[in-house]
Amino acid sequence: MKPDIVYEDKYMIAVVKPYGVPSQSDHSNREDMVSIVKNYMFDRGDTDEEPYLAVINRLDRPVAGILLLAKTEEAAAKLSDLVQDRKIDKCYQAVVCGEIPEDEGTYTDWLLADKKDNCSRVVPEGTKGAKKAVLSYEVLDVIETDVGIFTYLLIHLETGRHHQIRCQMAAHGFPIWGDVKYGPAGKIGGAGKGRNNGKGGFAGKKKPSVPEIGLYSSRMTFAHPYTGEEVFLHREPEGRAFELLDAEEEDW
Repeated sequence: MKPDIVYEDKYMIAVVKPYGVPSQSDHSNREDMVSIVKNYMFDRGDTDEEPYLAVINRLDRPVAGILLLAKTEEAAAKLSDLVQDRKIDKCYQAVVCGEIPEDEGTYTDWLLADKKDNCSRVVPEGTKGAKKAVLSYEVLDVIETDVGIFTYLLIHLETGRHHQIRCQMAAHGFPIWGDVKYGPAGKIGGAGKGRNNGKGGFAGKKKPSVPEIGLYSSRMTFAHPYTGEEVFLHREPEGRAFELLDAEEEDW
């Protein structure tokens, strides 16, 4: 598999991670993006040894979009510092179940990660181990179909918590399209306060054959850690959820 390269220099490389492919090696034993990019770099003759790569913004397996990797340990440290200091602006596009009444807004919650079950939950502030999670959103469109109402969002991620967008959107009543872990079928994340379509998170007659949800890492902007110049990474989202935005009702 040849990676779709968004940006590359001697310090870093940004590629598009497809749906269903792990960002890095995990228990699934599926080929992951780190291995794919390493093999590509080796095959094109960058080095005679295994290349160094470190994931800067890990994406969940069912999420697609821009994945940033550092090529050196020093670059990894510098980019990680930018993430820690919230100096990398990260935007996602999403399709969620239900109609969000406000054109824009901010969700601030406290998330508790459960490593055993690989999930996060919204919990009261002050809960031991919980971390503050903040995201803002802008409604791009509302789509009414014969199987329910869906909202198309631009999401600005202000913090980077485990499953943050998936957990927060579900907790506020608007689970990501296709997300069986946090959608109505899974009920992880907290009690919903919004109005969703009650279709279990999947729009359509059947689930996709590979894990895929309506969430796409579409934009990253930051100052280059070595040159100081602005780095702007962008890809328009693709996938079943986003294809449905242009579909006629009878196609759902």
